[in-house]
Order: sequence, then structure tokens, then C-alpha cells
Amino acid sequence: MHLSAALDAARLVARRTGQITFVARILPGFWDTVALADLLHDAGKIPDGCQLMLAGGPVWGERHEVLSLGFVELVADDELRAWVAAAVATHHRPLTNSPRSLAALYGAAPVGEWRARFAPVGQAAADELAEWLYETASAAGLPVKPLSVGADWVAQAHRELNGLLDRWEYGVDPEEGLVAVVLQGAVTMADHLSSAHGRLHFTQPMGPAFAARLEAAITAKGYSLRPHQRRAAAVENHLLLRSRTGSGKTEAAWLWACRQTATMHAAGQGVPRVFYTLPYLASINANADRTTRELGSADQVGVAHGRAAAYHLANAVCPEDGDAERVTAARKAVARQATTRLFKETVRITTPYQLLRAALVGAAHSSLLVDAANSVFIMDELHAYDTERLGYILAMMSLLERLGGRFAVLSATLPDALAELIEDTLAGTVTRTDDADSHQPARHRIRTRPHQLTDPAAIAEIAERLHNGESVLVVANNIRQAQQLYDELGPIARQLFGPEAAALLHSRFKRRDRSRLEQHITERHSVDRTRRGERLPGLVVSTQVLEVSMDVDFDVLFTAAADLEALAQRFGRANRIAARPPADVIVHAARYTPRQNSPGEWFADGIYPQAPTLAAWRIITAHDGQRVDENDITGWLNQIYATDWGTAWRKDVLFHRDRFAATFLDFTYPFDSRDDLAERFDELFDGTEAILTADRNNYAAALDRARGRAGRLLADDYLIPLPASAVPRARYDTELKVYVIDGAYSSEHGLTAVRDPGAMYRKEELA
Repeated sequence: MHLSAALDAARLVARRTGQITFVARILPGFWDTVALADLLHDAGKIPDGCQLMLAGGPVWGERHEVLSLGFVELVADDELRAWVAAAVATHHRPLTNSPRSLAALYGAAPVGEWRARFAPVGQAAADELAEWLYETASAAGLPVKPLSVGADWVAQAHRELNGLLDRWEYGVDPEEGLVAVVLQGAVTMADHLSSAHGRLHFTQPMGPAFAARLEAAITAKGYSLRPHQRRAAAVENHLLLRSRTGSGKTEAAWLWACRQTATMHAAGQGVPRVFYTLPYLASINANADRTTRELGSADQVGVAHGRAAAYHLANAVCPEDGDAERVTAARKAVARQATTRLFKETVRITTPYQLLRAALVGAAHSSLLVDAANSVFIMDELHAYDTERLGYILAMMSLLERLGGRFAVLSATLPDALAELIEDTLAGTVTRTDDADSHQPARHRIRTRPHQLTDPAAIAEIAERLHNGESVLVVANNIRQAQQLYDELGPIARQLFGPEAAALLHSRFKRRDRSRLEQHITERHSVDRTRRGERLPGLVVSTQVLEVSMDVDFDVLFTAAADLEALAQRFGRANRIAARPPADVIVHAARYTPRQNSPGEWFADGIYPQAPTLAAWRIITAHDGQRVDENDITGWLNQIYATDWGTAWRKDVLFHRDRFAATFLDFTYPFDSRDDLAERFDELFDGTEAILTADRNNYAAALDRARGRAGRLLADDYLIPLPASAVPRARYDTELKVYVIDGAYSSEHGLTAVRDPGAMYRKEELA
């Protein structure tokens, strides 16, 4: 029976989550409340109309959760009963602030109207159910009392709903409201888990045993833990770690996490989950692969982002697989994604965006809050986010800390200004450490050029490096420049080293083509090849998508000027593990232009804000020809953030942090509809993808190969992310439920233009 299964699932959720101190302070009987609400939440399905609908009959038209309130009289404690009623009523729909809310549907109706709408309710069946509920709750040790046989269940439900509206409709203390949405999340999490017959893991593989195994593996290779890794492993509570790429930053974070999960579990905080967040999908997928290998269990590591199913599909198929194999793999990939959405795994590799969605709460999202409570968060490369998104992330970090979370923030370039913002945001102790005492050799030598990256002089210099047999990375600031550089330099690389020696990567490729390109680049220029002494020459031209997304190693870097944090990430792709003398990182002057949507502001090649880019340019030109150490870059960053631009940057981040908290994280009205906030949220984070007109038949055929999400996953291979400028030229195909564009595209160059009747977008508009 579903109610019994939901009660069991509530106990499992309680066991894994543990005591949430903030919640227990306001509602000491929190987990008993969850259990009671899950036991009662579907009791209102007893009317004949609902039963007929469940059996495949006509739509009933009423809300079963409203009638379920009639059975809340079972709860012995009056205060606890009010919380149980709130959770029962809101496990599907908002209570207030929407035409579809329970208040709008039932709040003004007299009890006589309720009797007519819910009739017939079989008295004998209702009495029998009430007795079963009491016996089941009593056996579970829950605080209940017997229900009177022959009770007026509809009248009791009517009374409970009016009581709920009196308590919640006009606002409550925000802390009480936060407890309310956490309660809602716990109840819906258990409900969904029981409905799907899902399972939760109750072991955390990232614990003391893994820490010991990790150190033993490092020792077996003839090394020992570096000082910053040992310091990270000893930190209790929050950590800020500044550590250059290739210095064992990830291992340091893992060791820190192992300590936190052990101490939190010992303190009664359940089985803490570990969330490792990264800014780019390619880096998330690579991190998931690595984490799975190190932990030795694919079943324990979940990948949580919008394209997680595509990640699982890519890991399950081979190039030679036919349609039947791909369909089977797609179904398995969708099932694996569904497992993660039920919160099964205790280690998650994800984006901060997934954590931010918990702010939408309600029946659809509040479970995310419960899953994140009492958890450990490793936030890698926070600098990669613009001020708006960074502010939102900081606001969410503050909320999750209140729910028992602990944070480690990692970066190769962590300016003091960002560290101070994090310390201001978190209430607990924050420990800073770095790898300044690791004494690693300098990896790079800065060179600057007064001309742009597309200048003939730059082309000639890059070609010379190719003729010298080197592996060359060229990073342009926009797609138009990258495509131009590839067209001029690709033929040279292929003539010298073969057809596979040149690649172009940017964000406007079909999903399948981009995955293929990323795999090719990673295999040809991997750090593992460097370690094995099997380096290959060649050319990769890219935009910023490669900055922190792939573990690759090149002999030399040519890049357009950008802000210093972006440049430092680009530098990290050359001589990545210091296996050679310092590599040249050659920075070219940028061209500054305005944007249509940012009047009065100028940007480097239309992408990077002028002020920090010019500040970075002044610093690196002053060090032209010198070896650069990552610790030097931190000092340079502090100089930039100490300028008027840095002051404005801080104000902007704080503005967005506080605005997000006020808009999304104020729970004065916890059971209001948040549909309007969901729309605003999606506008901020959801990009637009489209298929080519020429691919419409292929897209439709892929949908037909498998039903539901599996077919959609196969069809997603044809999706191309659109620039904002191209979105108005896309048309929505109502049959296939996808945007369609008439564009110029090749698997080698990606999207080069988007056509419109009588017009065509210029290439530069694809940047």
C-alpha cells in the first residue's frame, strides 16, 4: 500500500538526512511530522470519483489532498497537527497566491458545497481507513490518538483548511517559513521515492577510508601529501583553498570532504552528501569520470545537470553501435538520470545552478533543499561566474549553511576580494590556505604582442610554431575570430601533421559534434600523453569554452587579451604539469567594441568588460618576457580588485546576493505559488537551443526511435545553442516542440550564420 510505503520512505529520508539543527530548534518533532504527513497525504483518495479516475475512468476534478486533511485529527499534539496539515495539503499544489491554489479552489466554499463536491465518501471505508491509519501510526511510535468511528470527514477537512489559511495566508516569521518549506520538501521527497520504488544509499564513500586510500596511492607513486593538502585535510568547517592547476587541488578538496562527512555523521547529521560543483559541463563530466574511478563505484556517483542523461549515454555507447544499441543505451541513461533525481547517490557532480533551483521550493523543488541539508559542498572556480550569478550563489550558500552545510571554495585564482565576500556571507569559521609553500617550478613565460590575434603577424608567428613541431593552443574571445583563425591555420597543421592535427571548438556546435570534438582534443593533447612522453604536435583553436573544461597540455598558448582570471585559466592549458621549461603564453591586444544591450560600455572583442581587461593588460605588459608564478597572479588580481572597478564589482555582487535572498529566499509566505519566480529564474539561466531546418527529419526520426525521454535524448544530438541575437530568427515547431533555424553549419566549423527571409546574420553576431 502506498501510504505504508511512504511512511517507510519518510523514515529512510530521516535516517539519511539526520537532525537539521536549525529546523529542530523551531519544530522539535520535525521527522515525526514528516512521517505522519506521508502516512496521511493520500488518505483523501477514498471518494468513488477518485477511485474511478485511478482505474482509468473520467477525470474526478477535485483535489484529494484537501479531503486528506480530514484525517489529520489523528495527530495527538495540536501544534504538531498544524504542521502535518500544512504538509499534507501542499504536497501537490500551492496553498495560496494562484488561481490553481487550494485557497482559490476551496477557501470560500461552505462545508455544504464541499460535501456535494466530494460525494460520495463511503462512511464505512473511511472509518476502516482511519482505524488502519491509527494502528499503523501507533506501531511506528508516532504521537496519535484514535479517530472516532462515524466522523464527518468532509467537515473535519473543511475545518483544517480554514485553519491553515488563517495561519499561513497572511505571512509568518521567515524562519518558521523556512522550516515549512523544508517540511514540504521532506514529505514530497519520501512520497516520490515510494511511488518510484526508489532506493537511497546510506554509505558515504568519501570518508576516512577513502582518505587513507588516497594518501596510500600518492605514497605508492613515490610522493607524499603536499603541505596545502595536509592543511586542507585538517580543516574543520569551511575552507578557502587557493591552489594552482596541477597542484593536487582536487585531492585536497576530497581530503577536506572526508573529514567533514565523518565529523558531521558523528554529530547526528545523517549521511552527509558531497556536492562537487563546476561551471562547465565538460569539466563536470570529466570530474565525474575521475571521481568514479577514484572511488571505485559508479553506483555511488551521480551527475546532476540538465544534460546528465547525455553524459550517461555517451559513456554507454560505442561509435560502431547501431540504432538498436543506441535506443537501449538511451533508455538506461534516462533511468540513471531519474535515479539521481530521486537523490539516490551520496556523491554528486553538478553545477551551482542545480542548487539554486531549490530556491523555487514548492512541491516540485523543495526536496532539493532537504537533499542539500547537512551536506558538504566543494565549489570549484567560483570566479568563472559573472557578478549576478556569483551573487545568487553566495546567497544560496548562506541558506544551505543554515541547514547544516559546509563549504570548500577552490580556485587557482582566488582574489582576496572574493575570499572576503565568502567570509562575509558565511557565518561559521572560514579557514584560508594556499599552496605558496609547495615550491613548484614556474610553468609559463609571458609574452605580449601589440597587435590583435587575427593580425597577419600573429598568424605568421603561430604558423612558425607549428612548423617547429609544437602543439599549439589558440584561444580567441569570440566565435567569429576563432573560425577565422582556424580557416587560416588549420590547413597548415593538417599539411604538416595529418588530417587529425587541427580542431576548432566553440559553443555553437551540435551536441554530438561538440562531444566528438572534445573527446578528440582531450585524447590528442591529454596530460596523460605528457606523462607517458607521447606528446603530439597539432593545433586547437577555441573560445573560452576550453578555459577550465578539459585536462589538456600544450607547448605554447596564443590568446587574445581578457580579464586576468580568464587569462590565468588559459595559461593553465600550457605546460600543465611543469614537465618542461616555462612555456610561452603569448597575449595579444584586444579590440574594444560596444554591445547593443549594454549602451555606454565597451568590451574586449565584444566579450570581456573593458576596465578589468585593460587593467590585466597593463600588468602583463609590465612583465613581458618574465617567468610567471601563479602566486604572482594572485597579487596582480588583488591590485585589479583594489581599483575603482573592483569596488564597483563588490557592490554589484552584494546587490545581486541581497536581491536574490530577498526575492527567492524570503519564506514569509512559504506556501504561495512561485510560478512567477520560476519564470524569472528560467529567464536567467536557461539558454535557447535549436535544430537546423535541414535536420528536422533526422530530429523527428530520432524521436520516433524511442518513446518519451529516451527518444528526446537521442534527438538532442541535433541541438545547437543559440546566441541571443539569433533567437528572434528561430521559429517554434509545435509538432516537435523545438526551435528551428535556417542556418549555415558544418561539423568542422559549427554554426557560421543564421538566415532570415531576405537577410542573414553576420558571423560576428554568433559570438
